[in-house]
Amino acid sequence: MQLLKPENRKNNPLPLLAVGTFGLHVFTLLLLLFHGSMLQQLGRQLTPQSLVQLVDGRTITVDPQPNLERQPEAIRRFVGETMSLMLTSSEQQPPTQVWEITSQLVADNFKEKLKSEITNLNPDSQFENVNRGAENVLVIQKISQPTEIGKGNGQWKVEMYANQLVFSGYDRLGKSTSFNKQILVRAIDEPATSLPNAALPLQFAAYRLGEARLEIYNVCDIKDKNCSGNPNQALP
Repeated sequence: MQLLKPENRKNNPLPLLAVGTFGLHVFTLLLLLFHGSMLQQLGRQLTPQSLVQLVDGRTITVDPQPNLERQPEAIRRFVGETMSLMLTSSEQQPPTQVWEITSQLVADNFKEKLKSEITNLNPDSQFENVNRGAENVLVIQKISQPTEIGKGNGQWKVEMYANQLVFSGYDRLGKSTSFNKQILVRAIDEPATSLPNAALPLQFAAYRLGEARLEIYNVCDIKDKNCSGNPNQALP
């Protein structure tokens, strides 16, 4: 009967402890929600969306992509336009000048081998024989979708089927040489091209391509089953 006395009920600390514990849990929950909201805002500030204007004039916001990510069409366009610039020349735009400008889009440790490959493609029309009025034009038939090399490391392989047409002052019908290659490209941190004062149209074109922050680092024959990222392998 002593438990039923009013003074015993007033001195019981359990109800106060329960109310205090409940209040503490509510406070903790509110604090976690507040911190979560702050982290979301901080995340949006550190990775802001970019405003992009489409060709039809509309604007959209897009999330930023990792530095090594590139869209497939951007890779195909880079390969096609870079190789077209590199293998198209004339007496007014000689091969030596073309190579000097477009080689900025090629990895440093692969430039000499690629220059040798281009020279051997048509020895009578490359570099040393620019005074004969030779004209070279690369005609691309097909560029495949990029195949990622590894996972998330910013390297891709593209197959290109093309022909180089060579015209000279005494042969206006032209000569066709196949140029079917596997072309390896990779993402780079900064554009390798620069734009000088009084830039030539070719320099503008190379600079525009360099903004994709890609470079060619190997070229192999289309049938080469062992085409890798090693630029020191022999070019067929």
